[in-house]
Amino acid sequence: MEKETDKNNSSTFFEFITVTVRYRWFIFWFVLIITASVTGYALLSTKWYKSTASVLPAEKNDLLSSLSGLSGLAKGFSASRGLAALAGGNSESDKFLAILRSSTITDDVISKYELKKEYERENDFYEKVVKDWQSNSSFEIQDEGNLTISVYDQNPQKAADIANYLVSRLNEINTKLSVQNATANRGFIEKRYLQSKGDIDSLETRMKNFQEKYGVIAVPEQIEATVKSMSSVYVDLYQKEIQFNVLKQTYGLDHPSTATAKIEMDELRKKINQINSGSDESQKDVKLLIPFKQAPKLANEYLKIYQNLKIQYTILEFIQPLYEQAKIEEVRSTPSVIVLDKAGPADQKARPKGTLFALVSFVISLLLGFFIVYTKEFFKKFKLVSNHDFNFVVNSLKSDLAIVFRRKKV
Repeated sequence: MEKETDKNNSSTFFEFITVTVRYRWFIFWFVLIITASVTGYALLSTKWYKSTASVLPAEKNDLLSSLSGLSGLAKGFSASRGLAALAGGNSESDKFLAILRSSTITDDVISKYELKKEYERENDFYEKVVKDWQSNSSFEIQDEGNLTISVYDQNPQKAADIANYLVSRLNEINTKLSVQNATANRGFIEKRYLQSKGDIDSLETRMKNFQEKYGVIAVPEQIEATVKSMSSVYVDLYQKEIQFNVLKQTYGLDHPSTATAKIEMDELRKKINQINSGSDESQKDVKLLIPFKQAPKLANEYLKIYQNLKIQYTILEFIQPLYEQAKIEEVRSTPSVIVLDKAGPADQKARPKGTLFALVSFVISLLLGFFIVYTKEFFKKFKLVSNHDFNFVVNSLKSDLAIVFRRKKV
């Protein structure tokens, strides 16, 4: 079985050699004519030159980083980026690609450099002109992070001019968009800044009115002072009560020392009542000590105002530097694109490539030549093996072709 398979393979190989040698001149001239024709067309057709410019996004210095006393969140928030600085967004290079591929840039270039005329599309649909422009331009982000802008044109100087013009328009539009974004952010931040300022003014007025109404300055500290003062008075009262009881048992109620101790004890009780009720004459103008009965109410109201005021101060501390930076970003006009390589006119054409055309046409014509030769050999053997079937196939194909051509004429 294996010997028979080897024999068939050898027969097929020798048959291939035989057919190739038999039609060698046909294959030679067929491949030569097609390869020479395609290569000649590539060499004689319109030459296209390529010019490339390379750019990088300009680094934006964060002005907040040079300020001291700011929270890390405020430093990390850029007013020019707005809320996207917190939520995350596309890279600058991706934004550059969107601008370069936009209709604004496309229409501008086609109109300025009369590409309709150059592409011979003056009477065609505008979409075809756009497609030609897209096929003659290339925008790529390289691994190093730079963006390359490539333009093909029949005139090498014109290709360089278009590439450099794209760079200038990219910088112009991106700067404009950044200013618009900064203006919108400035408006948003300014609104919140003014609201925070208004809230602080209102709370400060409430705090002032509260202090004037109750004659207090710092409630927690004054309550602490009141507790210490009351504790001291109670200690004195307990001491006087002990002294009074001792004197009463020793000398009796009528003794002058006992009467004096009783008077001192009564005065201490009176002082305690005055402090509790807030009627102490010594605090008539300035209430350094807060009445115990009013302490819970005053402390609760004071802490509400104080807590809201502290929150607004914290918000203002965060917003104010952002507001100042947003105003600066709004009027900033520094370039947003750094040009690494300016486009220049090319010395050699970029396309069509004669060598590539020659290689591709050689391979295709060689395969096509062998296909024609072996198709011819197949039908020749088919006719020898079964002439009846061969005639049937040929007649059927002729009939089908006749019907097709007849329909086309109609």
